[in-house]
Amino acid sequence: MTKLFKILPSIALSVALALPVNAEDVTAETVVATVNGVDITLGELIIARAQVPQQYQQLPADVLFSGILDQLIQQQMLVGEIGDDVPQRLQYAINNEMRSLRAAEAVEQIAELQVTEDALKSAYDARYVNVPAAQEFSASHILVDTEEEAKELVTALDGGADFAELAKEKSTGPSGPNGGDLGWFGKGAMVPEFETAVVSLKVGEISAPVQTQFGWHVVKLNDLRDVPVPSFDSVKTELEGALAQEAVQSRLTELEAASDVTRLSTDDIDPSILTNLDLLKD
Repeated sequence: MTKLFKILPSIALSVALALPVNAEDVTAETVVATVNGVDITLGELIIARAQVPQQYQQLPADVLFSGILDQLIQQQMLVGEIGDDVPQRLQYAINNEMRSLRAAEAVEQIAELQVTEDALKSAYDARYVNVPAAQEFSASHILVDTEEEAKELVTALDGGADFAELAKEKSTGPSGPNGGDLGWFGKGAMVPEFETAVVSLKVGEISAPVQTQFGWHVVKLNDLRDVPVPSFDSVKTELEGALAQEAVQSRLTELEAASDVTRLSTDDIDPSILTNLDLLKD
């Protein structure tokens, strides 16, 4: 057994296992180990395998099988140490875990019903096909501290000065040494005042001074292009997540309207009580 599964001290095991079963007879209920009369099933092993940290997922199947089974056996032997009585604090944890697992199952069912191929294609059309093409901008700017300096730059540019050379000489922004070139960007990438100035320009035009939180800018629009529409397959996973979230939120809204819920507020109970672990002592 590899060390990564030895979260418990090494224990000598003596477990009576059934004879090998035929592949066609294997089900989730197939018993893979029995500890003091308690069966451990293949289904439990599969669930434990799915929860192994990602960095260990690529280990050979025989290593994972033996390591996980050893861990479950050790855990079951330790369960016998506390008998059939479940401490109250453990019952609270079990309640939370069961609630979480059942809620996750409900989310999966809701998503499965709503996230159909037709729904995905409709969402794709609504988001990418039946809307005007998005645009990207290629712009340069010169950033200075005052409006007066910015106006002087505009005057110089109107007189034929080279934009890139002025940016290298005058700009206080990080793009200055590169001639003020900001590369390609879409809407929402820049602060609103700057974006408004860019959108208002025609290719080759230079703006009047624009003030933002960073200072005063003189902006030049170098080029403009439509953003290619992504393929359905390239955004399918993203759409699945969005539709699932919308479906679950919609169902939660319905459940909230139909459910009888009472709850304490922080006016009724001191929220710092959450740190009082003494309340969990039996």
